[in-house]
Amino acid sequence: AGRDPLYPLQMWLCSSCGLAQLLTDPTVPEEPRGTEPAALVAQAADAVERVAASGLLPAEGVVAEYGSPHGGSWLGLLADRGLVPADRGEKPGVIIDCFGLMHAANQHGAMAERAARLAPGGVLLLQYHALSTIIRSGQWNALRHGHYAYYSTTALTAMLAVAGFSPRTAWQFDLYGGTVLLAATRDIDGYSEPDDVVRSLLADDARAGVRDRSTFARLQRGVQAHATALHDWLAAERSAGTTVLGYGAASRAVALLRQARVDRRLLPAVIDASPAKQGLRMPGTDIPVAVPAELAARRPDAVLLFVPDLLAEVRAAFPAARGFDVR
Repeated sequence: AGRDPLYPLQMWLCSSCGLAQLLTDPTVPEEPRGTEPAALVAQAADAVERVAASGLLPAEGVVAEYGSPHGGSWLGLLADRGLVPADRGEKPGVIIDCFGLMHAANQHGAMAERAARLAPGGVLLLQYHALSTIIRSGQWNALRHGHYAYYSTTALTAMLAVAGFSPRTAWQFDLYGGTVLLAATRDIDGYSEPDDVVRSLLADDARAGVRDRSTFARLQRGVQAHATALHDWLAAERSAGTTVLGYGAASRAVALLRQARVDRRLLPAVIDASPAKQGLRMPGTDIPVAVPAELAARRPDAVLLFVPDLLAEVRAAFPAARGFDVR
């Protein structure tokens, strides 16, 4: 009941290390666990296959995982390859961090913790939403409270070097418009040079301007343009008597809905498959989060999809969705 507290949401680009970070975060995040999207499941399986093919996964041993509240785990996939979760105090030969590091308020401490935990010669696998993707695609709403850092390969390789890691290679995926899985090792013989893939990512960062503050001005200009366009479209649909429902109660949707001044008159509900979110509402709004059955029951004229990676999944789960517009 009542209104949600509101907090400023600002990005800061460190002029020395190049890391994009939250300027401040006065919130105490509550992270209802999301249901793992099919796109994320498929990407995890693909990633494990690629890492195994590279020879960086040992045939057996122990593994530790730093996960994300947004859902998903690679432990089952790795167990199929002979890697079992490490016991307390046991040093794993493999550490998986799938969007986990960005949730650490103390970035230096979090990286040092992973370095101290990993066995000598072990491999750290870090997956992150590339900052170059966020810039090029205008994904300003990737910024949110609870996400303390946004990584370019340039900034992340420097952070790894400080912690005694050598970036070795990387793999790119279409997830979220451009996701990178970076492999780094703690080499007994000292620093190892990165391969051509990592060097290519560093060159791409330079072209995208990930350390140029003027680059981020384009993201700022996109905020109001996107928000105004969304509000105007929803208002026009309402005036025309058509029904629009949202799909995907994602954290990235919160700032967008706030900036666009969207309430339940314009968007009566947001559908989400996560039981932890159902029956709640989108923060900062009066828009309820409803169960997937509501999509079939209400048969909206259009669906506003907040996570593009869910499109194939929504169409497969709700064949009737082929009959109306999905944006």
